[in-house]
Amino acid sequence: MREIHHLIGGQAVAGTSGRTSPVFNPASGEQTGRLSLASAEEVDAAVASSQAAFEEWSNVSIARRTTLMFAFRNLVVDNAEEVARRLTAEHGKVHSDALGEVARAIDNIEFACGLAEHLKGSHNEAASTGIDVYTVRRPLGVVAGITPFNFPAMVPMWMAPNAIACGNTFVLKPSERDPSAPMFIVELFQEAGFPPGVLNLVNGDKVAVDRLLEHPDVKAASFVGSTPIARYVYATGTSHGKRVQALGGAKNHMVVLPDADIELAADSAVSAAYGSAGERCMAISVVAAVGEVADPLVEAIKLRMEKLVIGDGTDSASDMGPLITREHRDRVAGYIGSAAEQGATVVVDGRDIRFDNDGFFLGVSLLDNVTAEMDAYRDEIFGPVLSVVRCETYAEAVQLIADNPWGNGAAIFTRDGGAARQFQEDADAGMVGINVPIPVPVGYHSFGGWKDSLFGDTTMYGPEGIRFYTRPKVMTARWPDPATSTVDLGFPTNE
Repeated sequence: MREIHHLIGGQAVAGTSGRTSPVFNPASGEQTGRLSLASAEEVDAAVASSQAAFEEWSNVSIARRTTLMFAFRNLVVDNAEEVARRLTAEHGKVHSDALGEVARAIDNIEFACGLAEHLKGSHNEAASTGIDVYTVRRPLGVVAGITPFNFPAMVPMWMAPNAIACGNTFVLKPSERDPSAPMFIVELFQEAGFPPGVLNLVNGDKVAVDRLLEHPDVKAASFVGSTPIARYVYATGTSHGKRVQALGGAKNHMVVLPDADIELAADSAVSAAYGSAGERCMAISVVAAVGEVADPLVEAIKLRMEKLVIGDGTDSASDMGPLITREHRDRVAGYIGSAAEQGATVVVDGRDIRFDNDGFFLGVSLLDNVTAEMDAYRDEIFGPVLSVVRCETYAEAVQLIADNPWGNGAAIFTRDGGAARQFQEDADAGMVGINVPIPVPVGYHSFGGWKDSLFGDTTMYGPEGIRFYTRPKVMTARWPDPATSTVDLGFPTNE
């Protein structure tokens, strides 16, 4: 049984709390590791290590920080296959999805490599006679990241590279369900040559999270996860005087208008709903089919679903792997039954598929005639279940999105430029796609939703990430009249 501990001060540190959590291969159901869950004292040790490293690191030149960040980026690129292998082994996603996750992680590291540009201040010369005013951005100190199971390599890279590039030190608390990929990335970070303590990793559960949120030396916390936990993290962290950005859940809608390209819309719905087993905060979980497009669209989606291969993520033939745990799989399956009981049409029932081993597999499901009152619509399922809500008009579809408590992402499929432009204005969500089902921004923009999908006043990574991990300092300087200087500047005198 593989023992998984912590990385503190550049060293592997065995857990001492006596509490552990199992790590599984979700494709086989076998336990492959035992994770040490940190005590409050172990979290304190990680924070102390980062605090000790902060004074030196915050004064390291931008040139040196840039060199190290480029070295880290290159190591992640060189080891992308190994990171992907670890993702598949513990999360279950297929190899192509795992490599896609690594690519998005690299995208964010590359943005941090441009820290010389991002940290530029501003300067007004002669704001008043003899007075200059200028602003610089300074790091906060020790900051923490609490990251989810569904993107254990990418989401930490939404946070740590920007925070560290800005001169902060970082304590990462990854998900206890799939810890090996983030552990390996932190090892690569150390291999790149960053000083010990700049990036520490503690594995743990609520005990570790609460200590990070309460610790007086932690100045800010970043979180991605479910809405109830995001709300808790935000309330707890801010009550202890910290900056907090907490990204919560989602119920992303894809509006399909009657003029849409049915083939493109169906392809997009299938990939966006069932990729990574639907365990994505940007997955499309609702198709709002407008008018007469509903029948042909449902049929086209069904035909594509029949061709999906579900199996071990290490098998190149697999299009979708298992879910993260047995309990989560059973919870997701429960929504299919409740939808039928509440009046939905089960077009494809993922429970009908039988698998040969004890892996946490579930087939893909398609629910038609779903209404906003059903549990399958009201709850964040976070699995391979796609609901179709039939809307008579564009206005009805837009109102459906507005009435939903989440506002992460929304997309529209149409050939009409006017309708697309109007949707950009009307969609009550933080990220909008036009004939793009999953509108995740590139690393030099920022990621975040509205309403119950985001707690805090900044979104994540990109320019907003730089703003979150720094605070402005404004200087106002008065300079003497050059004619009165004690240094001979060559000005004429009255003598």
